[in-house]
Amino acid sequence: MHMEDNTDSPAGKSSAIVAIYRKVPLILQICIGLLLGIILAFVIPGDQVVVPLFGQMFIGALKGIAPILVFVLISSSIARRSKGQQTNIRPILVLYIVDMLLAAALAFAMSLLFPSTFTDLGAHAAEGTAPKSISQVLVGFITSAVDNPIHALANANYISILFWSVLAGIMFGAAGHETKIVLQDLADCVSGIVRIIIRFAPLGVMGLVFSACTKDGGFGNLLNYVHVLVVLVASMLLVAFVVNAIIVAAVTRKNPYPLIWTCVSESGLTAFFTRSSAANVPVNMELCKKLKLPESTYSISIPLGCTINMAGAAVTIIVMTMAAVATKGIQIDLLSGFVVCVVSVLAACGTSGVAGGSLMLIPLACSIFGIDNDTAMEVVGIGFIIGVLQDSSETALNSSTDVLLTAAACERQKRLGQEKAK
Repeated sequence: MHMEDNTDSPAGKSSAIVAIYRKVPLILQICIGLLLGIILAFVIPGDQVVVPLFGQMFIGALKGIAPILVFVLISSSIARRSKGQQTNIRPILVLYIVDMLLAAALAFAMSLLFPSTFTDLGAHAAEGTAPKSISQVLVGFITSAVDNPIHALANANYISILFWSVLAGIMFGAAGHETKIVLQDLADCVSGIVRIIIRFAPLGVMGLVFSACTKDGGFGNLLNYVHVLVVLVASMLLVAFVVNAIIVAAVTRKNPYPLIWTCVSESGLTAFFTRSSAANVPVNMELCKKLKLPESTYSISIPLGCTINMAGAAVTIIVMTMAAVATKGIQIDLLSGFVVCVVSVLAACGTSGVAGGSLMLIPLACSIFGIDNDTAMEVVGIGFIIGVLQDSSETALNSSTDVLLTAAACERQKRLGQEKAK
């Protein structure tokens, strides 16, 4: 039987276009969207409404799904933590946590030394009242935490969402294996919805860039994005080559840089282009094997690190949140900085595995300082604009650090065994 070729039909052409679209890497699509936004800002009047609508729809979709995403990711992440981890994994878990806390602290310091502001949020930032002291922050934190969970989800009260998701995760941790699978499936389902939304990021970025360029300040608004991007990338480089070096040197009592360079060049470089810690797990496994690490250790620590070791995500959350804080004119002290660092680490541990997943948790950190959800989600939108380099750098740091800290812990265990044998 002769099969009729339908490629010339409208349905066939649309399917071909969709197939081509899916083959183009998302990072390239976002670059194209960014350039189109700039070009359209030159040739289309600023009062045009169709192009900005793409940005508004993109932010609106993220705003709608973000509260549910935070709840299911954090509760599922806590519920999956198995009790009685093997002893040789515990030092690696400790290193993961210490590394994320130090990365968050460094990002906080960088944000204070080189503050970023978003002038195109200025009008919105002037609305409402912002807390001026840590006592107001802590009181607001506590009172917000016990909000009705349904009300919290509906109104994007991220402090309450964090509180109830942690409790739910602890309780689900005692549930049966089947229940945990259902919770993980729910987390995967919501993450899948986020992936669908993020596929429209190029159009969203085009609308957001167009809006930024046609507002008061014009193309000068984009310079603010360059500043925060430089702070982000510089902070991640410092974590990779200074903070990690100090940790590895303290643990192994050796020159850390040969190991750091190996991890960055063989794991970080691949992760930079794949932009996925999960996709880089096989690369990390092979590198651990090449480094002759115990398979019984890295077969657990690498997949686990892919889930919870997110120093790059902590840096992103802190820097972007502090930019929102600076825009709002909120005064920061060390105690409030400590609070936001701890919360950013907890949020980073529940970061979604999709491109730009850490950006979705910025509203959680912003809510600590009473920053409204609309402003926070605009910052998330800016994050997608600079995400071409931000997300790649973040993934490279996250993935290479998994191998680095695993190798450091194994070297420490080996050294202690040799000292004990003597």
